[in-house]
Amino acid sequence: MQWGIAALITLLCLIVSPFSAAPATPPNLCAIDRPSDKLIEWECRAIERGETTKSVFGASWQEGLRFNRMDQRHFVAGMSLKVPVNPEELASYIPMPASYPEAESEPKFILLDLAEQYLGAYEYGRLAFSLPVATGQEGIETPSGEFRIDAYDRNHSSNLYNIEELNVPYPMFYALRFYIDSKYVAYWIHGRDMPGFAASHGCIGLSNERMQKRYYHEPRRPVLEDARRLYEWVLGPVKDDGRFHRLKDGPRLLIVNEPSVLIDPQGTNSGNGLSDSSGD
Repeated sequence: MQWGIAALITLLCLIVSPFSAAPATPPNLCAIDRPSDKLIEWECRAIERGETTKSVFGASWQEGLRFNRMDQRHFVAGMSLKVPVNPEELASYIPMPASYPEAESEPKFILLDLAEQYLGAYEYGRLAFSLPVATGQEGIETPSGEFRIDAYDRNHSSNLYNIEELNVPYPMFYALRFYIDSKYVAYWIHGRDMPGFAASHGCIGLSNERMQKRYYHEPRRPVLEDARRLYEWVLGPVKDDGRFHRLKDGPRLLIVNEPSVLIDPQGTNSGNGLSDSSGD
């Protein structure tokens, strides 16, 4: 297989049924122990029928969802998630370091912490912004190490998986390729649905609610568009016609640590801001 062809393939990057129906047992996101949980005092709360993101998190609902690494469509009755005792503290919640000295000479640099399920976008070593991600699930993890963004495709789609019940390839919009392994499997950063935990087959997902609205008719009002934000930041003034292109001297990407996993979907939380169970 030629590398030019390999640049276009996308394998093992999405959950088997990317747009799946809600699970029979809604997840307990409180069962995931993340290093930055201690930055904010929170309590584990089960979402009741009729509650909304605004009724739970108030004006800081977007930050509340990002604190739980999820999007609007995955906010469902019966699930348990982390709700700050003082939602106003979410405005200052930044799990990524404010500076990264090793990147002080680089105009753009991306640091991704698998344990946090968060990435930071740095400009000359200073954090410009940070975003939650969904990386590879247990057994098919996102590779760690140092990479470089070498291609982009705003309208990329999977050639392996379809949207559930639709004969439509799973959309992977705002795609940034960072790695092709020895089996010619391509790994991308791209837009997807965000369930609150590591859920892919190796790719790095960020929120793309407009895509979900288009194909799945939810959420009613798309707001979270983190994939587009990172994509546009990476490209900057680079011309983008919506098709696949190689990227010369793209930002360096450093992926560190090990992912925390959803160990016990039925587990309970002590309510003191620290989970009863921890990931490896």
